[in-house]
Amino acid sequence: MQPAHEFILIADYGSQYTQLIARRIREQHIYCRIIPPQQLTAELIATEPPNGIILSGGPNSVYQPGAPLPSKAIFEAGLPVLGICYGMQAMAHVLGGTVVRANSREYGRSTLTVLQPAGLFQGVKERSTSWMSHGDHVEQLPQGFLATAESDNSKAAMAHPQRRLYGLQFHPEVAHTEEGAAILRNFLFEICGCRGEWTMSAFIDEAISTIRRQVGQAHVVLGLSGGVDSSVAAVLLQRALGAQLTCIFVDNGLLRQGEREQVKQTFGGHFHMDLHVVVAAERFLSRLAGVTDPEQKRKIIGDQFVREFESEAQRIPNVKFLAQGTLYPDVIESVSAWGGPSATIKTHHNVGGLPKDMGLGLVEPLRDLFKDEVRELGKLLGLPEAMLWRQPFPGPGLAVRILGEVTTERLRIVREADAIVAAEIEQAGLSRKLWQSFAVLLPVKTVGVMGDERTYEHVIAVRAVTSQDAMTADWADLPRDLLARLSNRIINDVRGVNRVVYDISSKPPATIEWE
Repeated sequence: MQPAHEFILIADYGSQYTQLIARRIREQHIYCRIIPPQQLTAELIATEPPNGIILSGGPNSVYQPGAPLPSKAIFEAGLPVLGICYGMQAMAHVLGGTVVRANSREYGRSTLTVLQPAGLFQGVKERSTSWMSHGDHVEQLPQGFLATAESDNSKAAMAHPQRRLYGLQFHPEVAHTEEGAAILRNFLFEICGCRGEWTMSAFIDEAISTIRRQVGQAHVVLGLSGGVDSSVAAVLLQRALGAQLTCIFVDNGLLRQGEREQVKQTFGGHFHMDLHVVVAAERFLSRLAGVTDPEQKRKIIGDQFVREFESEAQRIPNVKFLAQGTLYPDVIESVSAWGGPSATIKTHHNVGGLPKDMGLGLVEPLRDLFKDEVRELGKLLGLPEAMLWRQPFPGPGLAVRILGEVTTERLRIVREADAIVAAEIEQAGLSRKLWQSFAVLLPVKTVGVMGDERTYEHVIAVRAVTSQDAMTADWADLPRDLLARLSNRIINDVRGVNRVVYDISSKPPATIEWE
């Protein structure tokens, strides 16, 4: 999304925390954009000058051959620059300082002592806890720089106030850094001069303008799933395009219980959208027959989705674009963020499964947003609360909640178990407190005893997590009586299941979905 006013540019050197930097900036109502370091050029910031630049952390050492380093011209452009961890080391190295392998590495919590209570540390406590994650440190500061904070083992911060160049060896974006939010606010508002103008109200105007410029007079089809992301995208696109939008809902046979009926009632009825329903379960299941690898499942499903859209779109005149509700976490996990060095975790169907010969341009109006921002946007657009707070559901649907081959019988089992989980969580009043809760069918059978007879049947895993934005998540400590009801109901009501287990893994190291 092209910023209308102020914004911060973040160069991603491969840190696991880069997306957290973006989150912290967005929380201050300031737009930011993440780019790979090779795109951070003097030409870029001259043609589109940001209010400030942040250099992220990363896994490299500045003295390694081929280590990514910013151009010296970046620091001579007169813009505020903040280097974090590797970003501080890169700044020091390029400007003539010395970076060496530390005798004592720092990982985790460390005591931060402020030496210069100004600039980044204006109003910050003299001693506080910070989060470190580095094996190198700056031994010799570049000429004109001051050490502004220290830890027990390193120069924790440096500054050249006249040039507005700053470095932090610790991570202010991480919640464990006690004064991190205050330090970032000082950089954004006091040093960069930001005012905090970027809101979801402003985003609506920018998005509508961008959509109209991209689409022109062409027609757009939206892959509508009924989830929060595609629902918000649909209403935003309808506001921008009106009759130029057609929503296509594909029943792929991998949906939750009652999904098709709910979508038809909500969008065809309540919102009066042009909604086409495609019943394609047989085609999806045929292509998935015998497939057990999760990445292959995702790519098959993503490809078939697009084929169904293309086929249905042929019935609509002047269709040139396919719209999707892709979010920022989808992009980060599917490919390295904005082309940066971070690792691919898994392919999301709406960013990783699109064939090169798709034949339609892509419109993704939400791809810069996190989930909480999408919900705020949806509220401003008038979507009902029940829809906005619907739990995320993976694009490949129940196919990635079935470990192993997807069959009609296995779909029945996981769909019935999932409906029980949803009903019990709702009954317990926990729906709004959980990010996701669902059932997973495991690829094993176990021995059980039911009615004095031996059974050899399937295992269901129940997964429930809390999260803010899906980048990290904790397993939910559900009440014991609720777990007991879930187990009892699933075993009694879902034919073919004799054992239920509860997943107590956080993200990381696990992901929220099992596949």
